[in-house]
Amino acid sequence: MSTVGKVVIVLALVVAVAVVVGLKQKTAPSPAPQPAAPKGALPRLVELGASKCIPCIQMAPILEELKAEYAGQFQVDSIDVWKNPGAAQEHGIQMIPTQIFFDAEGNERFRHVGFFSKEDILAKRQRLMGWSS
Repeated sequence: MSTVGKVVIVLALVVAVAVVVGLKQKTAPSPAPQPAAPKGALPRLVELGASKCIPCIQMAPILEELKAEYAGQFQVDSIDVWKNPGAAQEHGIQMIPTQIFFDAEGNERFRHVGFFSKEDILAKRQRLMGWSS
């Protein structure tokens, strides 16, 4: 094979690798920056799951308890990513359920994937924010 042929093959491989890397970076989910929290905003826990996911179903009563017991202290939100796939992309969700803790300014402080017990949520909440139960 001639030198020109070898150079053409090497250049073609370099271009192919650059295209693959570019496509991977373009399709990789990246968490969107969080908008500034309004004045008087509360720290919050956002659970991203789905109504037919077994661990998500197990999380539902825990989240409802937290929402009732800690109203006015922190906000608890549940988002069904099968009904709202944009939320999964916005938060860079790869598996459900995923729980994300945000401080009052809207900054992500911690992320957990899978079932998360009430006791573990409250312990993590206290460690992250210095909140008391």
